Amino acid sequence: MKINLAVLFGGKSVEHEVSVISAVQAMASMNKEKYNIIPVYMTKGNEFYTGEKLFDINAFKDIPALLSECTECVFVRSEGKVRLIRRKMKKFGSNLISDVDAAFPIVHGTNVEDGALQGYLQTLDLPYVGCDVLSSAVGMDKYVMKILLKEAGFPVLDCCRFSSFEITDPEKCAARVEERFPYPVIVKPINLGSSVGISRADDRDSLIRSMEDAFSFSDRILVEPAVVELKEVNCSVVGDSEEAEASVCEEPVQAKGEEILSYEQKYTGGGKSSGGSKGMASLKRKIPADITPQQEEYIRKIAVDAFKYLGCGGVTRIDFMIDTASDKIYINEINTIPGSLAFYLWEPKGVKYSELLERMIQLALKRYRQREKINYSFDTNILAMGGSFGAKGSKLNK
Repeated sequence: MKINLAVLFGGKSVEHEVSVISAVQAMASMNKEKYNIIPVYMTKGNEFYTGEKLFDINAFKDIPALLSECTECVFVRSEGKVRLIRRKMKKFGSNLISDVDAAFPIVHGTNVEDGALQGYLQTLDLPYVGCDVLSSAVGMDKYVMKILLKEAGFPVLDCCRFSSFEITDPEKCAARVEERFPYPVIVKPINLGSSVGISRADDRDSLIRSMEDAFSFSDRILVEPAVVELKEVNCSVVGDSEEAEASVCEEPVQAKGEEILSYEQKYTGGGKSSGGSKGMASLKRKIPADITPQQEEYIRKIAVDAFKYLGCGGVTRIDFMIDTASDKIYINEINTIPGSLAFYLWEPKGVKYSELLERMIQLALKRYRQREKINYSFDTNILAMGGSFGAKGSKLNK
């Protein structure tokens, strides 16, 4: 009997389109003999739709036309099952679209990758693939991630954190940065990925402009010293807190004269791609990365250690920075649901994309079985005792 697997993608995020690309790629590689794949597209307004057309990446060129051929739906839990039903009920006939046995979120960015969607699925008591609520939230918040990793002794760059209400005095904010770091610095939204809102500043004027730009994408930003002689290296990790392994390392290739990999370079080959985008798989990269065996061993080990320390699950991609002037290596960020699910980092190890996806699903089911063994309630009958009592035993109804 097939497992009904709902693949959720899209959502209210600036990385909405990237999510669509990643999900369509993944669904095409899933085991159709083992899983009944149910695509669930979340619009930018957070409405849920399902339908066969959602398997076709070309259908997303005209979203209104696509949705007109799909069914708006909602998840409900009833009689111990999670079901996908029509939002607009029919007067006659069944409104059930399908029972759902597990969910596979393939989403990127704020509101979906940051623990919000994971919390919703956990409330439904539905097994779901990937990081849990806490590790998703920590992985999305670059500042919280830095604090936790630094406390545990992992190498991260120092930073300044600002909230949107502080931008009322941008000169004061710039002065705080200048007290901590020399120029150049990097400014980035705390809770976004895909290079959205990230820029370099070389003086006070450009710093203030960069902060204002970052605040247009998030209510919290951070500023950190720029690694001038930078080599970027990424490594994927698959597993859970008990057991995990690292992929090969890659070195993204920047366009000549560029300091930061842009959104376009990551997902559209610099904006010159034709046809459907291949997502992160289209990024120019060196695999394996041009690093020493000692650097590779260190990066792969620290990637696994950080993955386990933060309680991650499924597949992540951990991005590193190497300061080639000092040979120091820093963890830059953790992508809890990496673009294209980082399959291109596993293929050189002989792991097919379908095998990677299967392992992720099995890890989700394993976590669900483990959580079923935990007691979340205990036998009590307070409500049948008559009267209501406060936390310290005082009667509320007198």
